[in-house]
Amino acid sequence: MKKKLLFMLAATLVCGASVFTACTSNDDNPAPQSDLNLAEKVIGKWITADSYNQPMVTNEKATMDIVSTTKAYVSASFSHNPAAGTAWFNMLETDVTIDGNKMTQIQQYDEHTKTVNEFTIADISANEFTAYLKFTIMVDGSVVRTKEYPVHYVKMAADYSQSIVGTWEGKVTSAEDEHTDGEMHRWEYKADGTFIYYNKAGDEWVNNNDVFAEYFVDGILLCTRWKKTADSEELREWWEIESIKDGVMKWTALRLREDGTTYTATFQMTKVK
Repeated sequence: MKKKLLFMLAATLVCGASVFTACTSNDDNPAPQSDLNLAEKVIGKWITADSYNQPMVTNEKATMDIVSTTKAYVSASFSHNPAAGTAWFNMLETDVTIDGNKMTQIQQYDEHTKTVNEFTIADISANEFTAYLKFTIMVDGSVVRTKEYPVHYVKMAADYSQSIVGTWEGKVTSAEDEHTDGEMHRWEYKADGTFIYYNKAGDEWVNNNDVFAEYFVDGILLCTRWKKTADSEELREWWEIESIKDGVMKWTALRLREDGTTYTATFQMTKVK
């Protein structure tokens, strides 16, 4: 069970980013330029955008906060993804090494298991980079799994992890969205990473009394999970925060329909306290 969980966490960093293409070896390895000044450009908060030239749906995205040339933090939430399994982590610490145009990230999960993620950077600018990723899972020094994967990251211009704290009221503003019913609702986002969801009964707002309700925001990525009762299925929802300005918060998300087509959902909320 522990090995399975560790694989799912490692896969999240690399394979969980695409629902359009399975995570398999690929010969289309972009050759990096000779000198990209990677150590100077890679610092910042990044979010996965696409791979194999296909856009990623919001519930498959992950963020990477590279705070120095030796340290980074990764955040992601995946639920029942064939490639990544189930994972929930906010700011998972990872060690970083940069050598020329290669960035290596290592996560030591316990005394037996670690993952090595090697990014061979093909191109990088102030706002995006493309890379060919190779991740390896090692148990007691032996390689148990290796995968390779092309990916495209974009830099996040804002971090709304603190701005979201408070109580917000709003509803979906797009023609469709699988997670919302078009009615007004309230969410109280607390600083400790929990939230309270309210339904409206007549003129009163009523606490939904979920067994647990957690969220995190890393940069622009908002991930939530909750359970209605102790025995019920865990539910999850994902959005990208488009903006928080003048007491108005706007969300957007790329969703995947059952037939494989995609659509964009939008949501708008007003801060009430």
